[in-house]
Amino acid sequence: MSQPQSMTSRLAAEFLGTGVLVFGGCGAAIFSAKVISSNTVNMGIGFLGVALAFGLTVLVMVYAVGHISGAHFNPAVTFGAALAGRIEWKAVPSYWISQIAGASVAGLALFAIATGKHGFDPVASGFATNGYADRSPDGYSMLSALLAEIILTAIFLYVILGSTDGRAPKGFAGISIGLSLTLIHLVAIPITNTSVNPARSLGVAWFAGPEALGQVWLFIVAPLVGAAIAGLTYPLFFPNPAVSMAVEMDRLPEEATTNDD
Repeated sequence: MSQPQSMTSRLAAEFLGTGVLVFGGCGAAIFSAKVISSNTVNMGIGFLGVALAFGLTVLVMVYAVGHISGAHFNPAVTFGAALAGRIEWKAVPSYWISQIAGASVAGLALFAIATGKHGFDPVASGFATNGYADRSPDGYSMLSALLAEIILTAIFLYVILGSTDGRAPKGFAGISIGLSLTLIHLVAIPITNTSVNPARSLGVAWFAGPEALGQVWLFIVAPLVGAAIAGLTYPLFFPNPAVSMAVEMDRLPEEATTNDD
């Protein structure tokens, strides 16, 4: 049986995991998505490569530190998990702070590396930020971006909650979660550059100018809404009688003490 982890260890794991997610995923988008050779051929990894980069970072970090913190790496995941009863509410603010801090440190590291290339402009390049309308990779509206981010975050949370359910096969959560994030990016990169994660959006938006920061609200609100939908409905759609019985058994001593005359 695994031992309870200290809050310090849990927050360190969330800081590290979120930082690796942003550095790996956004780094792939900034440095590798489009690499033009001397004969003007794009040798970059494109949308598919970026989608895989995000999925792989989550997959490897789930196995690296998931046993310590639960491997949220995303304020929306923490919010949905709390609503579903998977994490204590008092831990939510600390998780959020660690996730945003990890993402921001990773964004700073990416900025420091990227500016080492002559002529690089984080504002003009977009710096892997999320956006809608004129900042959408393919010109999608604010409503399209809002719907996509809500729906895809809800799907992501359903996968996470299902994969980590006590009834699910053991040892495969990292694979299903990583592949689901890859799928989500394959859908949403042309729409919003894919957020489904407020920390990921903020981590690079700090360095991409006022327009990026002016649109980041959507990529905070929409993922939280999507996470709330999944977090509230998963226990209703897929109730676990074993968990309910365990909760009732835990309450028996307290109730007996309370009713003792």
